[in-house]
Amino acid sequence: MPPASAEAEFARLLLVLDLDETLVHTVSTPLGRPCDFRVGSYFVYKRPHVDAFIGRLSGVCDLAVWSAGSADYVEPTVSRLFLPHPVPRFVWSRPRCTRRFEPERYEEYWLKDLKKVKRLGFDLQRTVIVEDEPRKVARHYGNALYVSEFTGAVDDAELLYLADFLEWLASSGGVRGLEKRNWRQHHSVKR
Repeated sequence: MPPASAEAEFARLLLVLDLDETLVHTVSTPLGRPCDFRVGSYFVYKRPHVDAFIGRLSGVCDLAVWSAGSADYVEPTVSRLFLPHPVPRFVWSRPRCTRRFEPERYEEYWLKDLKKVKRLGFDLQRTVIVEDEPRKVARHYGNALYVSEFTGAVDDAELLYLADFLEWLASSGGVRGLEKRNWRQHHSVKR
């Protein structure tokens, strides 16, 4: 009997993706070029290479989306973004976040607590959350992978590099102990 592949030995990686400033940039006034689509009165610009990113990673990971946005914005945005790709395992919006207050800035923000993902039966050793704001995943830095904020730049290539790194990560064992802070350098060494 042939040996099982390394990927078959592990459960599929659960990749929890942030939406705003990670996969899309959404504004109330256009950026001076046509938007990719509209949700209500908002103009939505997809991050360059997002379609290829979702396509590549849906083959090796289970995808989910977790945003601090409202459900009436998040759900239609994800529906448009994931066509024709497989439906995400779950799509969560602000009600699944935990409200926090930052006294230094005197502002509130929304925390994404992966204990809620664990309650669904997902193994946190095989879960990565991709986020542009580290404070939103502060309780789970071992699962976090930080990306640069996307604000609509047409020459952004972050998702191309990220897909390479995540494909490598999906074939590894537990992800919590792996160094992810310098994932861009890991990518450049592999090339």
